[in-house]
Amino acid sequence: MNRVTTLWVIILFQMFLGCNTSKQMTGMSLEKAINSLENLDTTFLGNFTDDYKIRYSISNSVFTQHPGVKYNFIYYDEKEQYFIAQNDSANISDGGLYTRIDIMRFSNMEPWQWGFCLTAYKAATIEEAIKTAAADRANPKKGCGGYPFSRMKRIH
Repeated sequence: MNRVTTLWVIILFQMFLGCNTSKQMTGMSLEKAINSLENLDTTFLGNFTDDYKIRYSISNSVFTQHPGVKYNFIYYDEKEQYFIAQNDSANISDGGLYTRIDIMRFSNMEPWQWGFCLTAYKAATIEEAIKTAAADRANPKKGCGGYPFSRMKRIH
């Protein structure tokens, strides 16, 4: 299924459930959401492991925490440095809810290239996920709700 089809399925499903998707997307057009994902910086795409030796695979449509937790990307805010995703319905918990994934790039921390924080992981709406307070990037060791950002390094 291509990205446009996936987004339309999400929107139609939410409409079926009685959600006002256009309002939830806070005025964001479908085209803007799609473009935000199609043009992702390759820094965030590929296979990674974090500080805790958890493996991840990230494409411009899905953030997978192995072995099987998936976050289906809806939007990437390049300026504010966060993703909005819908938790996959097959996830063990919080399926169908919304997640905000704040990210930050690292300098002079090789092999760690960037880090992420699941700022919100069970928001009821897209709007709630977007409005969740950003992680504290000025304090990456405790800026993720009192915990460190998960640092990511590429694996081949």
